[in-house]
Amino acid sequence: MKLTPAVQKILSHYESDNPGTKANLARILMQGRLGGTGKLVILPVDQGFEHGPARSFAPNPPAYDPHYHFELAIEAGLNAYAAPLGMIEAGAGTYAGQIPTILKVNSSNSLAKAKDQAITGSVGDALRLGCSAIGFTIYPGSEYAFEMMQEIRELAEEAKSVGLAVVIWSYPRGEALSKEGETAMDICAYAAHMAALLGAHIIKVKPPTDFLEQPEAKKIYEKERIDIASAAARIRHVVQACFNGRRIVVFSGGAAKGEEGIFEEARAIRDGGGNGSIIGRNTFQRPRGEALKLLDGLIKIYQSKD
Repeated sequence: MKLTPAVQKILSHYESDNPGTKANLARILMQGRLGGTGKLVILPVDQGFEHGPARSFAPNPPAYDPHYHFELAIEAGLNAYAAPLGMIEAGAGTYAGQIPTILKVNSSNSLAKAKDQAITGSVGDALRLGCSAIGFTIYPGSEYAFEMMQEIRELAEEAKSVGLAVVIWSYPRGEALSKEGETAMDICAYAAHMAALLGAHIIKVKPPTDFLEQPEAKKIYEKERIDIASAAARIRHVVQACFNGRRIVVFSGGAAKGEEGIFEEARAIRDGGGNGSIIGRNTFQRPRGEALKLLDGLIKIYQSKD
């Protein structure tokens, strides 16, 4: 596997990492139809924990089977597949070496009121299953945010010491934030920057709106005339907040939406300098043929063919 100049440049930004971690990042960046471009499309399937089985898989019953998601990611030519422990264990042997995997090592559920997540996997599990990275969610704004930051600091140190990459889902939520504030421009950029400061190699955030939550931040955005008028401009600002583009930033697909809405969002991510999409429900809740068609269109956007 000869690394492309685009991938070599990205890897050069991770100055403290050992060869094992860089090799696992390279595995993700060189995989699939976007391999070598510096762009990524990742399939995350952690919604069973987050929302329950029926809400996650009943719209497309074949998706109850963990093998379905491995096969979807492989057939679509994606860069990686991310899931909790049990999902990856259920297909690890059959699909070993066919797609880089990311073990989601903490999870929440909709039965609990606390804005928190439990540790549900380990670095040892990720190594045993042949994963390229661990994934972890933090909730900036939650009363448990500091505990979550401490947890990922310890897990990230262990993961990097054995050559695994670290992916952080940074989702602002909690009593300190309004519902609109969870995707506000200033809050999304802040959350992405926190993930970078915590040592993430790959940062996952939601696409921001043009709303500004914090009065003090709003003053700065207005004084410095920070452009947040278009979706692409807002993506560009999030990337800027991640060490001026020295960290990989991907954006979540979120709740179910129409195909054109997904494509429009992807064009904004591409044009704003984001690295790509991490898209779950909008793919696996569709029938397989429709999901493959959608992912084909998404990949072509990141290939600048649309």
